[in-house]
Amino acid sequence: MAQKKYKALVLDETEGVLTASVREVSNGFDPGRGDVFIRILYSSVNYKDGLAVTGKGKIVRADYPFVPGIDLVGEVLESHSTKYVPGDLVIGTGWQIGEVHWGGYSQYQTVRAEWLVPLPDGMSAEESMVVGTAGFTAALAIVALEKNDVRPGDGDIVVTGATGGVGSMSVAMLHRLGYRVVASTGKTEDDYLKSIGADEIIHRSVLADGPYRPLDSAKWVGAIDSVGGTTLATLLTQIKLHGAVAACGLAASHRLDTNVYPFILRGVNLLGIDSNYCPYDRRVEAWNRVASLLDSDLLGEMNRMITLHDIPNVAEEITSGKVKGRVVVNIQGS
Repeated sequence: MAQKKYKALVLDETEGVLTASVREVSNGFDPGRGDVFIRILYSSVNYKDGLAVTGKGKIVRADYPFVPGIDLVGEVLESHSTKYVPGDLVIGTGWQIGEVHWGGYSQYQTVRAEWLVPLPDGMSAEESMVVGTAGFTAALAIVALEKNDVRPGDGDIVVTGATGGVGSMSVAMLHRLGYRVVASTGKTEDDYLKSIGADEIIHRSVLADGPYRPLDSAKWVGAIDSVGGTTLATLLTQIKLHGAVAACGLAASHRLDTNVYPFILRGVNLLGIDSNYCPYDRRVEAWNRVASLLDSDLLGEMNRMITLHDIPNVAEEITSGKVKGRVVVNIQGS
């Protein structure tokens, strides 16, 4: 395929100063980067993207100039893989897309076939990016809790960072599955959280102020935590007998100061959720699970649509905790 000129959000670094700008780049199918060439339709803005674009976190581990964006969905234009043919609609997440390998904030991109999954039946390309890495991670967390026998009716399940991407998706899917969901947030978003399925809302300080005892009163049968730090430490002391916490983020801190009592006296399970290197079969299972649980109306309620030009501002918002729900980037409309 001939070289093409197209738009991308490009990060540059000069003397330690990071800048982000939308500009034309010239590129085509590049076998050195992968075996599938995609016309990207949509991407999204995740917390990790916000850190990459603002430079507030060391997310990009590649030379500049660099195109970020850890999520993408698009149409296959050229394929040197037996897995996909031109015309296929595919989703790309994880595998260091947007971190080491050029990502989704580009109108065209070359990626590896093993990084991709088919767009699930009944889900539109736009809807898949409302879900994105956030919803995919939430689905992996829910599957992990289910495999550890955390069931609806066993007790309350708490979701931290509930207005964020992973949190919102977790609340919505857990509600659809019949769990009683307690949403932990620092925002005053009662109407939004209740509209997507939260049964009760608690302020994040209830958990973030720290565990007062090595083993606190048992309150939750399970939890999905994207906050980390003291919040995760507190959760572990409050999980009921043989309950579990699915840990999938570190919005507050990467550190965990805990003790062994929850594990040896209550049999609590701490489940690590990895959405980056998750195997193909598990990816497909999670994406199909999302497609079966979340309908178009709900996904539309969570969605805010922007263009490539809006990403730097939204990156500042999301890293400052000012974004609720999901932000989708219309790549071809940029």
